[in-house]
Amino acid sequence: MYQKVANGWLKHIDFLALDCLIFQIAYVISYAIRTGRGNPYTDRVYLSGALILILIHICTAFFTESYQGILSRGKWKEFKESLKQAVIVVMGLVLYLFLTRTSSQFSRGIFFWLAIFSVLMVYGERLMWKCWLLHHKKESYRKRGMVVVTTYKNAESVLHTIKEKSYREIELIGVVLTDRNYFANTNICGVPIVSSLNNLISYVQKRWVDEIMFHMDKNHPVPEKLLEILESMGITTHICLTDAVTHSPTQTIEKFAGYLVLTNSIRIATPRQMFLKRTLDIFGAVVGLIFTGILSAALAPLIYAASPGPIFFSQTRVGKNGRMFKIYKFRSMYMDAEERKKELMGKNQMKGFMFKMDADPRIIGSGKEGTCHGIGWFIRKTSIDEFPQFLNVLKGDMSLVGTRPPTVDEWLQYDLHHRARMAAKPGLTGLWQISGRNNITDFEEVVKLDMQYIRNWSLGEDIKILLKTIAVVIKGSGSE
Repeated sequence: MYQKVANGWLKHIDFLALDCLIFQIAYVISYAIRTGRGNPYTDRVYLSGALILILIHICTAFFTESYQGILSRGKWKEFKESLKQAVIVVMGLVLYLFLTRTSSQFSRGIFFWLAIFSVLMVYGERLMWKCWLLHHKKESYRKRGMVVVTTYKNAESVLHTIKEKSYREIELIGVVLTDRNYFANTNICGVPIVSSLNNLISYVQKRWVDEIMFHMDKNHPVPEKLLEILESMGITTHICLTDAVTHSPTQTIEKFAGYLVLTNSIRIATPRQMFLKRTLDIFGAVVGLIFTGILSAALAPLIYAASPGPIFFSQTRVGKNGRMFKIYKFRSMYMDAEERKKELMGKNQMKGFMFKMDADPRIIGSGKEGTCHGIGWFIRKTSIDEFPQFLNVLKGDMSLVGTRPPTVDEWLQYDLHHRARMAAKPGLTGLWQISGRNNITDFEEVVKLDMQYIRNWSLGEDIKILLKTIAVVIKGSGSE
C-alpha cells in the first residue's frame, strides 16, 4: 500500500505542532514582559487569545501550504516564511479581538513583543528541527528503500537528482543498469549496482524493497511484463512520464524525487488517509500498552512458575515490503519451542508456509500430548499473548489492522505472488483473523484475504475489523 506523496501541511505535522508550541511560549513571554505576571491562561480574555492563536496558525498552514518544501528551503527563504507566518497569526489575533470587542481588555504592547519573539523563535526552531531531521532517521520520516533502474548514461544524473530532491526520505538500495552487464562490488555515486535487468525479480523477491523507479530511454523501454510481475508482488513502481505508456485505476501522476512520474501500486492512499490510520494506531497502542502493563503484573509469576525464563518472547519477523523487525509477545511456549517445531512439521495442519496444530506440546502446560490446558493455552485462547505487540504498533513496525507478519523462514519460501501480501504493514488483527482462521488450512486462502484487505482498504474497514476482532476474542472463536 503506497502513500501518495504529500506536498502540504499534513506531511509536516511535526513542524505544525512545534510551531504551535513556540507561538504559545512566545505568547507567555510577551505577557510576562508586558504585565509582570507569568501565566496568561488564568485570565479569560488572554486564554481565549491563546486558543485563537492555535486555531489561526493551523488554518494558515492549511490554506497557504506554508510547509510545502520546508526541508529544502534555504535560511533566507525560511526566515521570510517564518516572518509571513508570524505576521498572519498576530494580525489574525488582532482581528479576532476587534470583532469580539475585547481589544480594550488586551494589552497592545503584547502584540509588539509577540511579533518579535514569534518570528525569531519559530525561525530558530525550524532551522534546528530541520537540521536534526536531515541527520537522523525519525519515525515520521522513515526511509523507503528504493532500487533505480536506468541506463549507464543517465545513472549518475538520476541518482544525484534523487539524493538532492528526496531530502533523505529515500534510501537508495541499489541501481540496475539496462545497457550494461552486472558487475559485483561496483557502484555509481556511492550506490551499488545490485543486479542485471534480467535478474531484477529474483533480487527484490527476498529483500527489503519498497519501490522501484524506472528512468529509461527510447532504446531501452520499460518491459511491460516486468511491470506486471512487480505489481503482482506488491512492489510500487515509478516510471518517468517519458517512459510511461499505460494508465490504470491503480496509477497516479505525481512529482517524485525531482521527476514527474507515473506511480503504480496495489493500493494508493492519500496522506490524509494514512495520517488518520497512524493516529488510530497511536491511540490504540497507548491504550493497549496500559492494559499490557496490568496484564504483565498478573501473568509474569504464572508464566515463570510454569516455565522459568523470560516473560516476553521476541522474534524477528518480516514487515512491510521485507523490512525486518522484532515482534514481542507474552511467552506462551516453552523455551525450546523453535527447535521442537522442526520435529513437529509432519503434523502441520496448514497447507503452505504457515505452521499450526491443535494439540501443540510446545505450549506451556500442554502436557506430552499437547491436550492439557495450562497457562500457555489460556493466554493463547484469550489472545492475551498478543498484547505486547502494541509496542510494535507504537514504534511503527506494525498497525492495529493489517496482514499477519511471517517468520523469516516462511518469507524465504514465498513465491512471487505471496510477496504482495507484505505491501501493507502487518497488523495485530486482520481479515484472516475474523474470518474463522481455525477453519482456514490453505495458505493461499490467507493470501486471498490479505489481498482483499489491501485492495479495498479504508479507515472505516479498519474500524469494522477492530470491532469484529473484539467480538471474536470475547467468544474465543478466533484463537489458535
